[in-house]
Formats: sequence, structure tokens, C-alpha cells
Amino acid sequence: MKILLKSAKIVDAGNKDLHLKKRDILIVNGTIEKIAINIEPPTKAKIVTHKNLHVSIGWFDSGVAFGEPGYEERETITNGLLCAAKSGFTDVVLNPSSHPVPDSSSDIVFLKNAAKEELTGLHPLANLTVKGAGESLAELYDMKNSGAVGFYDYKHAVSNANLLKIALQYAQNFDGVVCSFPLDAQIAGKGEVNEGIPSTRLGLKGIPALAEELHIARDLFILEYTGGKLHIPTISSATAVKLIAAAKKKGLQITCSVAIHNLMYTDDVLEDFDTNYKTLPPLRTKEDAKELIKGLKNGTIDFVTTDHTPLNIELKQVEFDNASYGSIGLESAFGALQSVFELEETIALLTKGRETFGLETTRLKEGSTAALTLFEPDTSYTFSNNEIHSSSKNSMFLGAQLKGKVLGSIARDKMILNF
Repeated sequence: MKILLKSAKIVDAGNKDLHLKKRDILIVNGTIEKIAINIEPPTKAKIVTHKNLHVSIGWFDSGVAFGEPGYEERETITNGLLCAAKSGFTDVVLNPSSHPVPDSSSDIVFLKNAAKEELTGLHPLANLTVKGAGESLAELYDMKNSGAVGFYDYKHAVSNANLLKIALQYAQNFDGVVCSFPLDAQIAGKGEVNEGIPSTRLGLKGIPALAEELHIARDLFILEYTGGKLHIPTISSATAVKLIAAAKKKGLQITCSVAIHNLMYTDDVLEDFDTNYKTLPPLRTKEDAKELIKGLKNGTIDFVTTDHTPLNIELKQVEFDNASYGSIGLESAFGALQSVFELEETIALLTKGRETFGLETTRLKEGSTAALTLFEPDTSYTFSNNEIHSSSKNSMFLGAQLKGKVLGSIARDKMILNF
């Protein structure tokens, strides 16, 4: 396939020769063949033009959940990856949130095969423990060889400290990444939202930031003892940022992410008991959000994630106490980040993280494999159901004022456009 992007403004801070320059880009059979001020369209080329067209290397999300297998009513792999492509993501890491959970090499092969024809690359995380029960390690080495990019009991903390120690020691033999969800279940108890003034006023059970911070402190002590690679997904508190900054100064191989919604929203939005705001970790305070943003800017927090969690209507349109945790976030990611950061910072955040999971980052230069995101950064709009491509519609961004729209994606010799 031949694709010609006309007069696209390149956003690629790592490429000083092309950064913020308008260029034509010719892609032939999945490879960037030529970048120039003007390229005459070759025969049978698909020509892409759009007012204020911008392009960057393909975006990456380190943590999405679909439903298949087991919860296809929430989201299938095919539609989930289509949603990701329309949202600008050319690669996503899939959280192990299915039923049954992926705790064997055959499960990883199934997930990889289900996604092999799609534009967006799917890179599955495997369960750290058998059935995600937290009792014994799963087949880590076999799953790594089958394509797993890390090991994670999704949204469940590794409560057994010795199990985490053994996992970190064992995974070093094959350069594996161990993920540990930061939540002390005993401290959290039956909490649902951040413990603070809003939770007290609304009569909702609180999850103190202490539950996150104690668990992170424990994990970091174990990591310092064992060595290895530890990733902490979706931190949410100011103290968590400080703990990880101190660990990095020691030279520990620690990475972490933050969910985009924890940057944009705080527990003040809970007044209407809207269950779309019920997430894990919970939305915390303005001070926490401020420190999370600062942590991204200074490099303490390695990258953002949408923490995209599709849930069918029966799990959300119920009493707040009975609602499941999670919000979709792929479709709103770009517009939400631009509400917090400048364009160049936003693109830098959306393209970071592949190296943590051993994935190659493509470059926007002649001869490179084409993995590109097309976008228009200046349009302001109200996020609505019209912007949602997911099968599930549980978005906390509904009604929010966002800035910037995704125009499409190009990867794996495929192109999907939104216009």
C-alpha cells in the first residue's frame, strides 16, 4: 500500500531536523520511503490531506483492559484494538483482566493470535500467579517466550512479600518485568474512594493514600534486596511520587505510571455519586494531582496510561457501593492530556514507555517502519458519546471540555482514518 501525507507538521522532539516542520511523507508497503517539502503522488497512492494535519510516531498505552475471553460484552479484542487505532495508539499493553486469566503460555498465544491482523499491536501482560490468586507463581518463563511482556495480577496487590521476592529473583534470569499493584488491602478495607473530606461528607468508605504508600515502600525494600525490574502501575498519591524518586536515586530498576484521569480529576467530582468516577486507585486530592503532574515533568513518573477499563452498563448504572471500578480512556486520552500539558509535552508522554516492556520504538525517518499517529491539536470540543468507539460507554470524561482530535493511525501497512 502507498500512502502520501501532504503538508503534515511533524512533532518529534528527538528529531531536530524535522521537529515542528511541515513535510510530505511517503509510505510504501509499511516503510517510510521519503520525507520532503513536496512529493508528487505516485500511482495508486492514498493521499491524506487535512487542515492543520500533525503527525508523530505512534502512541503507546501501557495498560488497557478489554474483555475477551470471558467478558466479550464489555469489549472484544478486535473492537478494542480498533478503538485504540482510532484513538491514535499503534501499540497497547493488555492487562490480564479476562476470564479465565492468562496464566499459561497457551493463553498468551491465543491473545497474540487474536490480534495479529490488527493495525494496533497487542502486547499482553501475563498473570504473575496461577489464576491470579496470589498463592504460587505462574509459568513466567514459558509465557515470556510466548510473547508476554511482563507479569501482573491485575488490580490485585501481591500481598505475600516472599512471593514478590521470589518473582523478582526468578524473572532476572530472562529479563522479565514484574508488576505490583500498589494497594495494601488490609489498610484499604472496604473503601471505595479517597479517604478525605469529600468521602466523609458523602458517607462513602475511604481508601487512605497510606494503603498505596505502605505497599510501595514494602515493594521498594524488596526490590533493593533482590534486584530485578519492578513496574508499579497507576500510582495516585504525592508521597508515592517521593518514594519512587528516592528509589531511583538509589539506582533501583523501578518504573511507574499514572492514569490520565488522576491528573485531571480529584475527589471533588464525587458530589453527584456518578459511578464513572469510581476507579482504582481512586481519584485523590488537588495536592496529589499537582505532585503527579510534577512527577511526570521531572521524570520520576515514567509514563501515563489511559487505564482503559470497559464495563457494561449493568456494572455501572447501580448504587455507588455496588458499582465496579473503572473508566474507559483511550478516546479521551489526547484531549485530556492537552488540558494539562502543552502539545509537545503531551506527545512526549503518549510516545513513552515501550522500552520498559522490551518493545522497539520506531522512528520518524526515511527507511523506518511506519508507525504514525495523525492528529489535529487545536480543536476544542465537549466529549460526548459520539467520540466513543468502545463497546462500553463508561467514561468519566463525558461532558468534559477537551482539546485536540485524533485523525487516524498508520501501522503494520494499514491505515485507519477518522475523517
